[in-house]
Amino acid sequence: MAASSAALMSYLFAPKPLFPSTGRKLLLRSYGRRRASTIGMELEPGKPISQFKAVDSHVHVWASREEASERYPYFPGHEPSLPGDSEILLKCMGEANVDGALIVQPINHMFDHDLVTRTLKKHPSKFIGCCLANPAEDGSGILQFEHLVLKEGYRGVRFNPNIWPSGQKITNDIGKAFFSRAGELGVPVGLMCAKGISFHLSEIEELCSKFPSTSVILDHMGFCKPPINDEERKAFSGLLRLSKFPQVYLKFSALFRLSRNSFPYDDTGELLSQAISSYGSNRIMWGSDFPFVVPECGYKEAKEAVSLIASQIALSSLDLEWIMGRTAANLFQHSWTKKI
Repeated sequence: MAASSAALMSYLFAPKPLFPSTGRKLLLRSYGRRRASTIGMELEPGKPISQFKAVDSHVHVWASREEASERYPYFPGHEPSLPGDSEILLKCMGEANVDGALIVQPINHMFDHDLVTRTLKKHPSKFIGCCLANPAEDGSGILQFEHLVLKEGYRGVRFNPNIWPSGQKITNDIGKAFFSRAGELGVPVGLMCAKGISFHLSEIEELCSKFPSTSVILDHMGFCKPPINDEERKAFSGLLRLSKFPQVYLKFSALFRLSRNSFPYDDTGELLSQAISSYGSNRIMWGSDFPFVVPECGYKEAKEAVSLIASQIALSSLDLEWIMGRTAANLFQHSWTKKI
């Protein structure tokens, strides 16, 4: 690494003042494996559960074709195959009575966050943002991350191992610098293990052990399908084993990616039941994976599927409340507060 890059890396690893929000502690850490329905379930003392609304923890938005040609270009080779602009999302959310959402920066715009930033500023009571980590070896991606959090108000950062430099793991120097800084800023790290959780278990365990103050969210249940063979059972057991780290959360999201069945994806019920037994419902959050979910079953139906699955596995109404919004609201404090 060149001298200038080495100097930058030295800066990145040096201790820095904490972002104002990092004074908060990881909530419900002491509950470990206990079911969230048993203790410590109130976001605010005395506030009725019924006032907590639905939050979608996993959506994407990208530019329309016209916007892409004029101002928000797609990243070459990642032109979307379906519409995903924010107005469509807002319409879907309205029809499904979903009050807020976490927008995850889509790979369609790669590290150009202008479109998502515009959306966040236009609808501050509806959306918060999760940026995409740029693992550039010169450390420039971490500087961009700091800007997006400190200046643009992003509340999360996504690790996509598939865009890490060839042959490198997310536990390389850049990955550790990102992970450390995320903890300092009070920003959860979302992990997309698209090739399967098994490929990244040791890396996740290493990062969680080294940086216990950094919250982690595993997208789409670590891409674990209902296991039907030893390899899949081992992968799911690995996912459940990560519950020993109190800072790890799960997204029960993109059910169409997990299920072998069509809507309402009822074979994912056992996944959810075991996840709750290990993590507690207060560490699990629902996500639709808009707009990909729209042609699969529809947005409103994606939300309804969780209620149907909850009924199938006799989930308590309080557990369902946590999964459908309270967990996200707890993790991302002071978000979706104006109208929720």
